[in-house]
Amino acid sequence: MITKTKLERYLSLYDAPLSELIGQAQELTHRNFNNNVEFCSIISAKTGKCSENCKYCAQSSHYRSNIETHDLVSVDEVRKCAINARENGATRFSIVTSGKGPDEEDFETLLEMIKAINEIEGLKSCASLGILTDEQMKALKDIGLSRYHHNLNTCKSYHNDVCTTHSYKSRVETINLAHEYNLEVCAGGIIGMGETRKQRVEMALELAELNPDSTPVNFLHPIEGTPFAVHKDAIDEEEILKTLAIFRIIMPKTVIRYGGGRALRLSPENQELGIKLGVNGLLIGNYLTTTGITIEEDMKLVQKAGMKIKNNA
Repeated sequence: MITKTKLERYLSLYDAPLSELIGQAQELTHRNFNNNVEFCSIISAKTGKCSENCKYCAQSSHYRSNIETHDLVSVDEVRKCAINARENGATRFSIVTSGKGPDEEDFETLLEMIKAINEIEGLKSCASLGILTDEQMKALKDIGLSRYHHNLNTCKSYHNDVCTTHSYKSRVETINLAHEYNLEVCAGGIIGMGETRKQRVEMALELAELNPDSTPVNFLHPIEGTPFAVHKDAIDEEEILKTLAIFRIIMPKTVIRYGGGRALRLSPENQELGIKLGVNGLLIGNYLTTTGITIEEDMKLVQKAGMKIKNNA
């Protein structure tokens, strides 16, 4: 239960010196994860033409943004990308599709994609397919999916400022459904969308109540044509580092993962500092509609931070 006292206690951490927060977060990461950093990678298996109106998203059909869209890719393309990801150190590979949820025809192909990933030694399958039915989640479990990814994106109090075509409740229900089928859960959000410090802490506490195995923290990449393109300077680097530390303190045993936008929002030095203070998962390669950091750069980043790349899936 998120009490006012708990919320205020964590919110007050923003007023602490950054060095103090780093020390608290670093100790928790070392204690619970033995300095291991997990690499994962994704494929945007279906891009654009999304019915939802999330204000940060270039894939929404409600806005006009200059991105390439495509229908569902082939199983062979997924297999090829997954093998490449494994060869570059990823221990997890996720299929990501645009849209509120998959239709019946696409879903059958998605199941074949997951089968193909599971055949690759040392690689675990993940999927981010939107809001699912009970039958669909069961089918994913039965086919051998390891982890389901579904972000809250923001806290409950800010959700309707971000999206109105689906509810915050539907996101929570999807995450809980994945838990019901004993799937691992990856659930996080985006910061820098104009939310307050309090709302960032609210999101972290709401995520903690959902008990995710992994929490990706994405940083808004303002894309022209989307309503949130106005938030170009919504958050600075110290604010990001403090937020990462607070997420680690609130969720000491959850993998805190760098998601999209870090190259835009953080210098290489502060990306390294983020790893030192508690980020122990990295999304490597390119993101959904934006370009990422090279895998070689990420390997050097982890090594400079004094951490180890996790090799076993």
